[in-house]
Amino acid sequence: MLKQLVPAVRMTVLLTVLTGLVYPSVVTGLCQLFFRTQANGSLIMKDGQVIGSSLLGQNFTKPEYFHPRPSAAGNDGYDPTASQGSNLGPTSQKLYDRVKAAAAQFRKENPDYTGPIPADALTASGSGLDPEITVANAEIQATRVAKARGLSTSHVEHLIASLTQDRDLGFLGEPRVNVLKLNLELDNQFTKR
Repeated sequence: MLKQLVPAVRMTVLLTVLTGLVYPSVVTGLCQLFFRTQANGSLIMKDGQVIGSSLLGQNFTKPEYFHPRPSAAGNDGYDPTASQGSNLGPTSQKLYDRVKAAAAQFRKENPDYTGPIPADALTASGSGLDPEITVANAEIQATRVAKARGLSTSHVEHLIASLTQDRDLGFLGEPRVNVLKLNLELDNQFTKR
C-alpha cells in the first residue's frame, strides 16, 4: 500500500505546484507583459483617479450626460458585485411593468423624440452591466445632451460618430458607443451650460 501511496502523493504535490503555482504565475506574468490594461480591468483614469472601467456600465441620470441601458445587477442596478440578468421571461408581468416604466422615463427624458425606442434603452443586458449603447440610442439622446450643454446637436452627433466602435471582426454584434467614454469626452470637450 505504501508503494502506491508515495507515487500518488508525489503526483499530487507535483500537479499542485504546476497547475496551482507555476501555470498561474506564468499566465499572469505574460498578461501583465503583453495585455497590461486588460489584465488590470481596463480601468479609466481621470486626474490620477480611477473613475470606472470601460467594461462595466455606470448609471448617469443628469440631462447633460448620455444614459446607459437599464441594469438588473443588484437591488438598485449597476452593482458590479451582483452581475446578473433579471431572468424574467417574456410573459412576466414584472418585466412588462419594468419595460413600460423605462419607456415612460425615456420619453420624459427625451421629449423631442417621437419614434420607436431602441430595445437597449428599455431592457437590461445579460450581465446587467453592459457599458455600451447602440448608436441609435445615443443619437436619440444627442438632442437632450446638446440642449443641456448649450451645444448644437451636430457637435454631439459628431462626437458620437468619432467614438463609435464597429462590429467585432467586422461582422459580430452591432456598432456601439461606450457610455462612460462618451460622457468623459463630453466633459473634456464641452462644459455644461
